[in-house]
Amino acid sequence: MNREQQTEQLTRYMADFVSYISKVLPDDIAEKLDELAQEEDGVLPRIIYDTMKKNQDLARQLDRPSCQDTGVLQFWVKCGTCFPLIGELEALLKEAVVRATAEAPLRHNSVETFDEYNTGKNVGKGTPTVFWDIVPDSDKCEIYVYMAGGGCSLPGRAMVLMPGEGYEGVVQFVMDVMTSYGLNACPPLLVGVGVATSVETAALLSKKALMRPLGSHNENERAALMEHLLEEGINQIGLGPQGVGGRKSVLGVHIENTARHPSVIGVAVNVGCWSHRRGHIIFDRDLNYTITTHSGVRL
Repeated sequence: MNREQQTEQLTRYMADFVSYISKVLPDDIAEKLDELAQEEDGVLPRIIYDTMKKNQDLARQLDRPSCQDTGVLQFWVKCGTCFPLIGELEALLKEAVVRATAEAPLRHNSVETFDEYNTGKNVGKGTPTVFWDIVPDSDKCEIYVYMAGGGCSLPGRAMVLMPGEGYEGVVQFVMDVMTSYGLNACPPLLVGVGVATSVETAALLSKKALMRPLGSHNENERAALMEHLLEEGINQIGLGPQGVGGRKSVLGVHIENTARHPSVIGVAVNVGCWSHRRGHIIFDRDLNYTITTHSGVRL
């Protein structure tokens, strides 16, 4: 194939992948929802989980998105410098979103700020959002796709703590958020926490944390312990599915971190709702692909 044909093929793959993840939850999310449902002994929480499962089944059967808010499309791209289409990637992802919007179909969620004009295509100035990680001397490209809904990870929170507040201050901030704005999303929630050196670095990390597989842990043992303790603490709030009350409040808690300036601790929280529509696909230089989040998918 020539370059133009390769670009068209990758655009088609990504449009189909975006459409698919709008309708089918990742394997780990679906399995966790089943697990949490079994742990509930209340009548109403069980009914809610049964309804969630029926919703997923109908989304497949009717070939329609599983949540009416298909969000703003966000892409985390981890691309090798030798990947043949690195220069075309951002433009073709935008075109893939336009196609998926018509084909899935996706709700129109891109409104031009100040002009208050909905583009009707889910693209606009700066949307979809593409975050880049460049890998030297690699010819592969990994793409995480995420539908960031208006009730879940878009209303995130971030601030910079003074060092005297310590990691107790980090926990306090997370718990304050989860007992206030966290209720704006649809539980059980996936909680992403970023701990870094400024609000912008912490915010990006908290969103990146939502891309991790459930059951994974921060490689730092102290951070992994905080993940565990926060999960226990948030579960004790007793949100339950859709906030009706229950034994569990979260799908998991993921922390991502960087080094920080000694005078500050940046912290941020983003949450994904139970309908956590993310996908992960890896391409080699010949555009052969591997999908890690959803089993048995052919694009």
